[in-house]
Amino acid sequence: MTARTKFAIALVLSLALVVPACQPQEKLNGDSTTAGNGDIPASETPQPDSDANGITSDIDFNDAIDAEHRRIAARLITDGVNFLIANRDSDGGWSMGDQRQMQPALTALAAKAVYQDSRFDADSPQLRQALDIILDYQQSDGAIYDPARGKANYTTAIAVMTLAAVEDESLRLPMEKAVAYLRGLQIVPGAETPDGDMITADHPFVGGVSYGSHGRPDLSNVGMWIEGMHQAGVPADDPAIRRALAFVARTQNRSESNPSVWAIAGPNDGGFIYAPAIRGDLTKGESKAGAAPGGRGLRSYGSMTYVGFKSLLYAGLDRDDPRVRAAFKWIRDYWRMDSNPNMPYERSLQGLYHYYHAMAKSLRAWGQPVITDSEGNDHNWRHELIDALARRVGQDGSWINEADRWFEGDPNLVTAYAVLALQEAVKP
Repeated sequence: MTARTKFAIALVLSLALVVPACQPQEKLNGDSTTAGNGDIPASETPQPDSDANGITSDIDFNDAIDAEHRRIAARLITDGVNFLIANRDSDGGWSMGDQRQMQPALTALAAKAVYQDSRFDADSPQLRQALDIILDYQQSDGAIYDPARGKANYTTAIAVMTLAAVEDESLRLPMEKAVAYLRGLQIVPGAETPDGDMITADHPFVGGVSYGSHGRPDLSNVGMWIEGMHQAGVPADDPAIRRALAFVARTQNRSESNPSVWAIAGPNDGGFIYAPAIRGDLTKGESKAGAAPGGRGLRSYGSMTYVGFKSLLYAGLDRDDPRVRAAFKWIRDYWRMDSNPNMPYERSLQGLYHYYHAMAKSLRAWGQPVITDSEGNDHNWRHELIDALARRVGQDGSWINEADRWFEGDPNLVTAYAVLALQEAVKP
C-alpha cells in the first residue's frame, strides 16, 4: 500500500468522525509587537498535558482535527484546485502574467497541490502536462529554471519537492540531477564572492545559498534548499545539511548561539531574520521587518521564523536543542493568524500566505496538535489555520493578498500556497 493510498484511507475515515467544532482563538491586538515575553508566571500551574515550555504530550491525530474542520478544509482544497486547473497556461503549466513569469516554480507548486488532491494521481493528464513542463526547464547541469529569469536555486528546490512527492520512478533520475545541482550551489570555504573576496571558514555566507550565483545568501533561499534536500531523502547528518544548519543558526536572534554583531545587539527573542550579513558590510544583517523596536538590532518576523524553525527540524535537531526551544518560544510569544507576526503594523499583511504555508509545514513537522501560547491559551493550529483561510477565500475558490509584496498579488501563487497549507493541515 502506497503512502498516497494510506493518506486517502485516513482522510475517508476521519471524515466519518463526529466531533464538535473548536472555535479559533485569535489575538487581535493590532501591532504584534505587543505580544508577551513568553514567560509563564510562576503562580501558574501547567496543565497535566503540557510543560512550562508549551510542549504538550502526544495526542491522537483523530483528536487533533474535528470532522467539521475536515469538511471545511476538503471544500477549500477542492475549490482551490479547481481554480488552479481552470487558470492554467495554454501549455498546461502555471505562471504569472502573459510572459510566463516564474513558470517552472509556479508550475511545480501548483502541480504538487493538484497531485495531493485525491481526485488526481501520477497518470492524470493535468499532472503529466505540468511534469513535462517542469522537466522541459531542466538544464544540462541538472538545474530546473528559466535561464532568462534566474532564481535557479529557488526554482530547482521547489521542483525537487514536487518530483519527490509524485510516486513515479521515471522522475527519480531528473530529481537526483537536480539535487546534485543544489549541492553545488552551497557556499563553502574556498569559494569566491562576486566582489572577488575569498570565503573563509568563519565567513557568515558559509553554508548558505543565494538565488543562483554565489552572491549574498539568505534564509528564504536556504529554507527552500533544505526542504528540497529533505524531501528528496538527503539525511540530516549529510555534511551539506550540517553546513546549511550552521547558516540557519546565524539568522536567529539568539546571541548565545549567534555571535553576529546584530544578534548581540538585538532583542534575543529566538526568532529569525532574512539574512545574517550583506555584501559590503558583513556585520550588518537584513530583516524585511526592519529594525527591532527601540533600535535593538533587527526585528524577527513570522514567515522567516517559521522557515528557520522547520529548517532546524529538517536538519535533525530535537526538541531539547536550545535553538529549537528559542524558536518555539518565539512562536508562542507571537502567536496569531490575522497577520504575519511581528511585522510592523503598516506591513503586517505582507507575506501572509507565505507565512501560512511555512507555518503549516513547520507545525506538522513539529508534531504537536495544540500550541499553548505564552499567555497560557491553547491553540489548535489546524483549526485556526483552516478558519483563517476560510475567511479569506474568494467566491471562485482562490486567494489573493491585497498587500501585494513578494508576488502575493498573483492568485495562482497565493492559491497554491493556501491549498498546500491546507493539505499539510489535513495530513496525519
